[in-house]
This record gives sequence, structure tokens and C-alpha cells, in this order.
Amino acid sequence: MNLLFGRSAPLHLRLIIAVVLSAALMFGDRYTDGASAVRTSLNTIVSPLFYFANLPYELFSWGSENLQSRRYLNQENEQLKTQQLLQSERLQQFAFLEQENRKLRALLGSSKVQENKKLVSQVLSVHSNPYSHQVVINKGLLDQVVEGVAVVDEMGIVGQVTQVGSTTSRVLLMTDIMHATPVRILRNNVRTVVEGVGKINQVKLSHVPHSMDIRIGDILYSSGLGGVFPEGYPVATVTKITRDEGQPFAEVFAEPVAQLDRIRLLVLLWQSGEAELND
Repeated sequence: MNLLFGRSAPLHLRLIIAVVLSAALMFGDRYTDGASAVRTSLNTIVSPLFYFANLPYELFSWGSENLQSRRYLNQENEQLKTQQLLQSERLQQFAFLEQENRKLRALLGSSKVQENKKLVSQVLSVHSNPYSHQVVINKGLLDQVVEGVAVVDEMGIVGQVTQVGSTTSRVLLMTDIMHATPVRILRNNVRTVVEGVGKINQVKLSHVPHSMDIRIGDILYSSGLGGVFPEGYPVATVTKITRDEGQPFAEVFAEPVAQLDRIRLLVLLWQSGEAELND
């Protein structure tokens, strides 16, 4: 018996049969549901092969991610060690300066600066009004929080408590248009006031004379005036100065030191007098 595709079958016959079978398969795939079921079954059978073929790549990717994570953790660990070393060195200097300060105060007969009471809090929500920069924290009357308590983060001044509930409080950020912060320039101790302008990354210095010695890059610290913010906390860095002699005052803008758009943990600071009253 001669085979269809045997040696005796002519080439043109084999081509015609192949074309007819191909057309039948295409017709069946287009107009019948059986081909879809067959294709689905074939895909189900073949799918383990795809997973097996992709296994080396997955293993390589997994190992690479683990190596990158380990490398990142090692780098972060080294950075933290370096930062801790530098901070330890600064703490040693602070201890010496604190001792010298006590001696000078004793010679001058000045009273000792009292330690401020501190309380760590967490941000619960951010005020939804774009024209009002406020956040809600998880501390309230039960934690002896009162209106006017200063709020800072690990970088610097954040704002102050304006409304207090039993277990929560509302904090007005320093960039709100209703907020003002007494500051002094670290370089020359010139005092001024920083006001919010409604932008989360910008504040403005109010009523700055053209003759004031202020430069771009100057760091502003809390002056302690006003009785809200303790003295010596970073507030902002001067970023823009416009001196127009046709205007009565120069326009000076600064960027807050605290990253107010990503705050999460905050520290509440009581002035020494307030802390004694609360205790």
C-alpha cells in the first residue's frame, strides 16, 4: 500500500492536500467552537512547560533582587553607622559646651534653662482644604495637650496646636496663611518673623527693610519670642530675595526645614512654665 506522503506521492499532490487541510483548520477555527476548546486544552497541557522554561529566569530575578536588597541594607547600615559616629562626636561637643554654659551662667548669676516637656505623637489625617494647612494628631486632653503647644519633627519647626479634643488635636502648620513664627538669623542674630503664604514648601519673611543683612542660604531659627516656640529650633532656609527700592520692604522667601508634605511622627514641646502647670 502506497503512503500518502510516501516516496511515491507526487509533490503537487502533497501540496494540495496540505493546503486543503490548512483551509479546513482555519475554517473550523473561525466558525466552530470545537477548535477553541481544543486550543484551550492544548494551552492547559503546555502551560507547565512555559513555567518550567521560565524557571531559570525567575530564579535569577529572585536572586538578583535579594542581592540588591542585601546590598541596599548594607549601604544603609554603613550610612547609619557614619551618621551615628558623627552625631556621637557632636554630642561630645554639646556635653562640653553645656558644661561651659553652666559655668558661665553661674558666673553671671543667670537662671538655668529648664528642659522642655516632650511628647511624641502621630499624624492621623491631613486637612482636605487646600487653602488651610492643618493635620490631626493622636494626642489630646487626656495627654495634657493644650492649645498653643509647639510641634516639631526630626528636622525642625512644624507648627502649633490650635484645637484640642479628648484624644486628638489639630495642628496648624507653619505654612498656613494664619501662622507666624518669630525667628532669628543664625549668622547674625537679626530677628524677624516668618509667615505662611499657603504653599507647603514656602514661607515669607514679613516687613524686611532693604537695609537688613540677610542673604540667600541663611538659616532661620526660632527666637523664643512670643512664648510658643522654644528658642533654637530650625525653621527655614532663605531661598529668594527681591529688593525693589520702589517698594517699602524687600520680598524675602524661605523654604521650611521640616518636610511638611510627608510628616508622620511629631514631637510636642511645652515651654517650661506650661510643663510645670500641666504637671
